[in-house]
Amino acid sequence: MRLALITDAWHPQVNGVVTTLIELVRELEKLNHSVKIIHPNLFNTRPCPGYPGIDLAIRPKKQMAQILKALNPDVVHIATEGPLGWAARSLCLQSGWPFTSAFHTKFPEIFNASVKVPVSWGYALLRRFHQPSAGVMVPTQSVLSGLEKRGFQNLKPWTHGVDTDLFKYHHRSVFFPALGTIPRPVALFVGRISYEKNIEAFLEMDFRGSKIISGAGPLEKQLRQRFPEVYWLGILPRNELVTLYASADVFVFPSKADTFGLVLLEAMATGTPVACYPVDGPLEVIGNSGGGAMSNDLEDAVSKALQISREEARARAEAFSWYAAAKDFIDYLEPIR
Repeated sequence: MRLALITDAWHPQVNGVVTTLIELVRELEKLNHSVKIIHPNLFNTRPCPGYPGIDLAIRPKKQMAQILKALNPDVVHIATEGPLGWAARSLCLQSGWPFTSAFHTKFPEIFNASVKVPVSWGYALLRRFHQPSAGVMVPTQSVLSGLEKRGFQNLKPWTHGVDTDLFKYHHRSVFFPALGTIPRPVALFVGRISYEKNIEAFLEMDFRGSKIISGAGPLEKQLRQRFPEVYWLGILPRNELVTLYASADVFVFPSKADTFGLVLLEAMATGTPVACYPVDGPLEVIGNSGGGAMSNDLEDAVSKALQISREEARARAEAFSWYAAAKDFIDYLEPIR
């Protein structure tokens, strides 16, 4: 099978969508499928307003048409709703090609938080984007139910996974050399430092140990100045990130806008329990598993998570696999011919 996978999120971006697509492609290639990734680096780009580090393709339709014609794919999947996604959608409709799409990110909430665009406007635009899709893959059942209520159709539940070989289990928290000896317990956040992540809830909460942040984003400079006592590590290579996850006593996920939360699985895979709000993403990733704690009071969730064994956290992560996610993905694809 020749798959054209169109995404506005790709290297050098570091986020959950990029990680998901990298792992998906790896599994598809293991299953002997050919994947052509059509990403912004193939086009002329400009920075996304308000989001340094994210580049968007400029007028990509003509070049996109040339790429798709040369590829002559068996199936098309549009992963994101940016300029490349809209160009591919238009070309598929012109050619009479069916395609599938995915709902990875709650852009309406992000734009509302950053530039005050009404959430209803954002969902109206996304509903239009996905309306002709033969299948809209959604990472959790709770997000899927929410989209159904907003009038989205052809929704398909599509969970994600974690590489439990890379994110190795440690039965006790380990030493992270870059930090040296710091007060315990250690609370960690890994992710984009941006509007939708609600990071201030983590930074402002009372905590008797040390707080660590790994990531980058538009709010980083501002938050570094406000919270100098926090250990700010920036973006780390994945091999170092594995050790950082394993060095923490609790992973704190303050976001209320994520559709899944891959970082939750990565932390639990190393044995680090997680604390989060009972919202989309955590409700399915954590559920009633015992691998983490959820509460509308983040400090309460952290306190409960610190009582969870590392064995329980690892066991929950092992319930998710990229192989299973890839098999479901293949089942949802719609052949052109």
